[in-house]
Amino acid sequence: MNWLTKAINFGEKIKKVLKKRPSKEDIANSDWTSCCKGPILKKDLENNLWVCNLCGKHHRISCRQRFDTVFGKNAYQILESPIPTEDPLNWVDTKSYKDRLKIARKKTNQNCAVMIAKGKINGIEVTAGAINFDFIGGSVGAAEGEAIIYGVQHAIDNQTPYLFFPCGGGQRMFESTIALANMTRTTLAINELKNNNLPYIVCFTDPTAGGITASFAMLGDIHLAEPGCLIAFAGKRVIQATVKEELSSDFQTAEFVEKHGFVDRVVHRKDIQKEVGNLLSILLRKNSDIHLENLNETSETNIQTREAS
Repeated sequence: MNWLTKAINFGEKIKKVLKKRPSKEDIANSDWTSCCKGPILKKDLENNLWVCNLCGKHHRISCRQRFDTVFGKNAYQILESPIPTEDPLNWVDTKSYKDRLKIARKKTNQNCAVMIAKGKINGIEVTAGAINFDFIGGSVGAAEGEAIIYGVQHAIDNQTPYLFFPCGGGQRMFESTIALANMTRTTLAINELKNNNLPYIVCFTDPTAGGITASFAMLGDIHLAEPGCLIAFAGKRVIQATVKEELSSDFQTAEFVEKHGFVDRVVHRKDIQKEVGNLLSILLRKNSDIHLENLNETSETNIQTREAS
């Protein structure tokens, strides 16, 4: 047997081994996942809000799981946001964009990466939004932009605070400039929320990067973050190649960003509901005081006007 025949036979053996390996779908449907010490039961993670008991890693979770942690299990209402025209550019690379959307919807049971819900935290009515990283990497396209803006409008119409959990790599390049335009649109929407004196609280989750960080995610009145999550615009290697300096091992982590003033507090997932509740109690009391002060000033002005006449 010459070396060529041996190489061919070896290649066939490798193919047989790879065929026996579980598929991505098999892994996703398994009762197990992996963390610091190897396999861990998903049920054990779920019971601890999808946080590893040993290393404290905050695993990525879906929008519904996120709402469960802040509002309570199924103690909220999902709001249906508008879905614009799909695939306006008829994008095709290794597969069509329409096919990618179908796969993502089947995988996540969501119409787009963003979900909006309403519920109560400590008795306070709250509009909340979240992004699911499993939906095409949490990227923001036209549908996601519409959902974020819809959440802002709902908060304004109902005079509620807006709580958002960003996640994802940035704008969805399958939609080109349409996706990029939503950086501006979401920024303008958040400004309108602030013009109405409504609190906007952002809680960063892993990972938050690119155009998401460069628009609505960094405009919060208060920024919270889950431990260890990535918060960035450009990637670490890109920055390192640009500045020609070695960057610290914790560069772009929530703790690093907090130390440099862009995050107000790093909060464990189990404490987010309490933290947000306390913050809203303070912010809404302040807003009500300002409103009362404005009413008093108006009343005094009316009295003076009547006396003068």
